[in-house]
Amino acid sequence: QVQLEESGGGLVQVGGSLRLSCAASGHTFRSIAMGWVRQVPGKPREFVAAISRSGGSTVYADSVKGRFTISRDNAKNTVYLQMNSLKPEDTAVYYCAGANGDVVIPRAGYDYWGQGTQVTVSS
Repeated sequence: QVQLEESGGGLVQVGGSLRLSCAASGHTFRSIAMGWVRQVPGKPREFVAAISRSGGSTVYADSVKGRFTISRDNAKNTVYLQMNSLKPEDTAVYYCAGANGDVVIPRAGYDYWGQGTQVTVSS
């Protein structure tokens, strides 16, 4: 079993930056592909970014490409999401997620989820 805990959310102005962190415990972190997913109340969850186990491959949603960067530090069991040039439409609860296997985006969905952290971008 893997436990994931996000941190770093908060209130930021348009054009500002935030860095989300997700600390993992309970498993071999480097064997898990990681991702970030966000959700606005009343809407389905939206894929944001994903990173392979080694960190060598990343994928981004078109809506965040060029503004967000996903990275991981396997020595610290942590994955990050650097968010720059934030827009009001980035406002959401951001979830950290993990998947077993040598994938970037798991076809069957993620196996592990954090509790989420709120990001609010004010205009």
